[in-house]
Amino acid sequence: MRIPAHSVCTAIRDDIVAGVYERGSRLTEELLARRYGVSRVPVREALRTLEAEGFVVTRRHAGACVAEPTEQEAADLLEMRMLLEPLGASRAAQRRTEAHLKVLRGLVRLGQERARRGNSEDLRSLGSWFHETLAQASGSPALTSMLTQLRHKIAWMYAVDVPANPVESWAEHGAIVDAVARGDSERARAITALHTERAGTAHRLRFPGGANGANGTDRVRTSQPPVNMSGLRH
Repeated sequence: MRIPAHSVCTAIRDDIVAGVYERGSRLTEELLARRYGVSRVPVREALRTLEAEGFVVTRRHAGACVAEPTEQEAADLLEMRMLLEPLGASRAAQRRTEAHLKVLRGLVRLGQERARRGNSEDLRSLGSWFHETLAQASGSPALTSMLTQLRHKIAWMYAVDVPANPVESWAEHGAIVDAVARGDSERARAITALHTERAGTAHRLRFPGGANGANGTDRVRTSQPPVNMSGLRH
């Protein structure tokens, strides 16, 4: 069975975000093809996509390497999200479907319940799901794609502290959904802008001070086993 390049791309991106491949480390087609159990063709296509997304760079005499973004580039990502998340919420108030609202309301109920219990791990995944659904409700595939890429890159560059008051944070989620449900685009934009600004203060750079280590060396965790790609959803 031929594994689609987008599945290989997702697997490599996830490993970069998780730190399996360190910043600046080489990404050889042979190593990647062996790890994911695929030929070099989907790996080559995946590396092109990841380069366009900013996760990979091509260096002379070294080939494909994991990118080493600067602190300014990392800061720019948070600023971009602060601009785009409120836009997505505003569009969602105009274009959301009943299916979107049902999912968003269900996530808010779960989030508020977990916040009261103090289950931080559940809150992280629920928060990601909430913002992904809110972006999809905007009815703009281009905006949704941009926000998804931003979330991936921010997760790669930043560690996120648990909100000081998760109950308040999920109350803000609920207020966003209420505004979206009423079709109040301005209120949805304003609450989301405030929420995104507050969330940004919980982000800490994983790699302060710029790139670490020498360029062009193979710095991949050797303990990682081969990845079985056949189970990935296409």
